[in-house]
Amino acid sequence: MVFRYSSVVPAPRDEVFDWHTRPGAFARLAPPWQPLRPVRETDSLSDGTTVLALPGGVRWVAAHLPERYDPPRRFADRLVSRPLAPVLRWTHVHAFTAETDHSTLVTDRVATTLPDAMLRPVFVYRHAQLADDLAAHARARAWHEDPVTVAVTGASGLVGRTLCAVLTTSGHRVVRLVRRAPESPDERRWDPESPASDLLDAVDAVVHLAGEPLFGRFTEAHRRALRDSRVGPTRALAEVAADTAGGPRVFVTASAIGYYGPARGDEVLTEDSPRGDGFLADLVADWEDAARPAAEAGLRCVQVRTGIVQTPAGGVLGLQYPLFAAGLGGRIGDGRQWLSWIGVDDLADVYVRAVLDANLTGPVNGVAPNPVRGAEHARALAATLRRPAVLPVPGWGPALLLGREGAHEVALADQRVVPYRLRSAGHVFRHPDLAGALAHLFGRHRPG
Repeated sequence: MVFRYSSVVPAPRDEVFDWHTRPGAFARLAPPWQPLRPVRETDSLSDGTTVLALPGGVRWVAAHLPERYDPPRRFADRLVSRPLAPVLRWTHVHAFTAETDHSTLVTDRVATTLPDAMLRPVFVYRHAQLADDLAAHARARAWHEDPVTVAVTGASGLVGRTLCAVLTTSGHRVVRLVRRAPESPDERRWDPESPASDLLDAVDAVVHLAGEPLFGRFTEAHRRALRDSRVGPTRALAEVAADTAGGPRVFVTASAIGYYGPARGDEVLTEDSPRGDGFLADLVADWEDAARPAAEAGLRCVQVRTGIVQTPAGGVLGLQYPLFAAGLGGRIGDGRQWLSWIGVDDLADVYVRAVLDANLTGPVNGVAPNPVRGAEHARALAATLRRPAVLPVPGWGPALLLGREGAHEVALADQRVVPYRLRSAGHVFRHPDLAGALAHLFGRHRPG
């Protein structure tokens, strides 16, 4: 059987082909709902190999075929690893045809024993992802045309992986700041408590994402870990950035909409709204203030106040996906609380803009422009997965997992946050509405 899927991408053929040759391309195309993880991307589309990890320690190794390499028209790969190759046929031809000077017909042909129904969502996702990325890259060139070098902490995290791949497929260089011994020229050893004075040499921008995961029971130990992993390391990194001659000109840090407090009701919250009450509001205020050494040294500083990130690869949606897929999902509590969400790709675009747009500074709400109530989110997710959403989680349910304070501040938080500064800057969101975002994340055709 030969599976075929085509779409027209509004970008020149050379640009479309070049995008596929850059680091991060496969990571950008890997469907987030599938249990596979890129282990090693190929360094050559002509004769290299790509390695993916599947559950149970199984490896999918795809060898690129020199005889079918014809840039910028075509490249191909074949599954060669055991135990899969003897029982699963897979030869994938990627073809690119110039429709006009500014558009390209992208065609995937796969000779395989897998059924169409399994493959179609994958390629719906891949083609939409490619078109969206190229459009985002074109918009970004209006802010800064030349490639930059960006140092990133938390590069292996949920947001960090996405951001790094978006940057590298755009032609930028990413230097990953890691807490272990470096394994490549694009990694540097980072001590969060006492970073080396030369850590940020020859770096144009810093994106600081690292921090203890928020989810967990809000015990004294957990609260201390959240604070200790954010405030001190941010200040230490900002001091190094401030003191590095010829170093970064931009210092971007993760932040959170927890700044506004957990119980704001129907109040529309912009970046100018007053901070709220509670542990997270206090933590976020101190976290943002920790970047002050960089700001006082004249660096442009941006704090991205992130909402609930949407991707089945992890986070809240990663926890909800198996339940809803099994028909066991439903709203949390009474479902009336406002949920300020953002798709993971849109969040990566916000960070890219924070790095490249010289006019963006200060706190920026990293949320989609259309927040929804909890019940609406549950209905939209169930509709996307074509499952019912009839099993609500009672309000006391999250308290069993997170404790009373954690449930109040996270799972049941009521925050109607809007991206006022991004909208004022004319920012384009890939997925401004929840239904479209979820359709893309699960490989469905987007609502008209």
